[in-house]
This record gives sequence, C-alpha cells and structure tokens, in this order.
Amino acid sequence: MIHKNIHEKHNHSRLDQAATIVFEDFSRSQIQKWIQQGNLLVNGESLKPKDKVHTGDELSLEPVFENRVSWDGENISINIIEENEDFLIINKQSGLVMHPGAGCHNGTLANALAFHFPELKKLPRCGIVHRLDKDTSGLLVIARNEKFRNFFVNKLQEREIYKEYEAVVVGQVIGSFSIDLPILRDSRNRVKMRVADNGRDALSHISLIKHYRGYSHISVVIETGRTHQIRVHLSNQKLPIIGDGLYNSRNHVIKDTPRDLVSHIQNFPRQALHASKIKFPSIKSKDLFEFQVDVPDDIQSLIKLLK
Repeated sequence: MIHKNIHEKHNHSRLDQAATIVFEDFSRSQIQKWIQQGNLLVNGESLKPKDKVHTGDELSLEPVFENRVSWDGENISINIIEENEDFLIINKQSGLVMHPGAGCHNGTLANALAFHFPELKKLPRCGIVHRLDKDTSGLLVIARNEKFRNFFVNKLQEREIYKEYEAVVVGQVIGSFSIDLPILRDSRNRVKMRVADNGRDALSHISLIKHYRGYSHISVVIETGRTHQIRVHLSNQKLPIIGDGLYNSRNHVIKDTPRDLVSHIQNFPRQALHASKIKFPSIKSKDLFEFQVDVPDDIQSLIKLLK
C-alpha cells in the first residue's frame, strides 16, 4: 500500500486528476480504474473519480496490475528439425502453447521463436502459419519471411498441405474409414467444438496402425484444419483419445482392462495425439518437402503398456 497526502495546490481538485499528479508513475486511466475498483482510497473511504479532494487528505493506493500479454523473446528450448532461409520445422513438445493470448500471457512457442530467431518478430505471430493444441506434440512449419508465409497460407487454403497424426484411442478400429462431419463451436461451452450440420466442413481419414486389447494406435490424415478437428471427430465416433480431458472427460476404458493398466490410461497427462508427418510443395521448384518424426517417449511408453 502506498500512502500520499494532498498538497494545498491540489485543494478542491478532482480525485483522479490529483491522484495522477501525486502517483506520477501511473496513467490517469489506470488511476481511474483503481478508484472504481476500490484500490485507491481517500482517508480510508472509496470515492468516485470526479469527487473533490482537499489539502491534507490521505490517499492510499494498492496497485493491482493485470497480467499483460508479452511477445518478448524467452529462452525456451525448442526442437528444430530443419532450418533454411524460408522456413523452420519444429517438433513441438506437449504443454507448449502456440502464442500469447487470453489465459496465457507468455511462455509460448512464439516467445521461444522471438528469442532464438529475433528477426521473426517482424512477421505476424512470429512466423507461425498453422497451429497445434497445447497438449498435442509434433511437427510445425514456421515461416521465416513474408513471401513464404503467404505461399504456405495459400497452400493451406487450397488444401495442398499433407498433415498426418498418430493417436491412441479407446476402442477397436478396423481397417480404414473417413469422417466427413462439419464442426462448430459449442454454444454451451465455448472452449469446446462439436459436430453440427451447420458447422464448417471437416474431413479426417482414419487408418489402423495396430490394435491392443480394445485400444487402437491409429493414423489420422486431415484435409481440413478445424479447431480440435481430430479430437472432436474421434470422440463423435466413440473413439475418444486417451488423456483428452476435454473430449474424453470421463476417462473411458475398455471393459475387463487390467486394474494397473486402467490407472495408467486414466492418469495419462495429455491427449495421446502427435503430428507425425507433414508434406508441402517447395516455393522455388516442383519438389515436395516431407518431414516425419516418431511419437514422443510418453506415447511410446503408453503403447508398450497396451501391448
């Protein structure tokens, strides 16, 4: 708490005007906000910004700052798979948010990119041209110049970017099939998406890699990139992803699953979803870039337990 007294030259001034002069380190708009919130008192009482103050009045201020979004560089480790003059290929670890915003003000991939590649701060979102959910791991393309950024965004819109994921789900997948169901934001829970006839088109292709006693390790190729698309589609098909707290909140398990395995499945700390492969055309030739990474250790350990 900061305490100041009103000088005689500010006698009969508006509270917000006098306080802005007395507490010179803060803006008038911030002072007004604190007055309205009750963080700035006059003689121990809460007043309005327009109320008058008088010589000798004691102002008591408790500054409370809102968290502010920061795009400043932060020394956060990132796994770089490929680096050239046009793009970076990042293997994102789970738990890393893409960029600052509501609910996450720093400590993001964008902050890491701004630290390791300061020139990226000149580009929108530090060159990030597509996204993965916080707890989804895997491959991301980062543009290093405006020309490539525009090129890649156009290819995304034209559906010329091949994106393949691997997931571990509850349920038996047989062979291959496609899920062609539109998606929109859930009006009852704005954090979630849901399948709805009036949503945006979304197409996912599912293939079995291997099944384990009622659980399946699958490949998912998406032609569209809707928010939470894979998670929503699989949940809708009664194939929830292990560890998905949003779309598998009941922590489903297959009947007769051994008790020790149930514990491992229900305590898996994030959705078992990994962006394993990406292919896209070169900006300079007719060549096709292709990058692939294995699923990380946590998902590999889960698969071993299911065997």
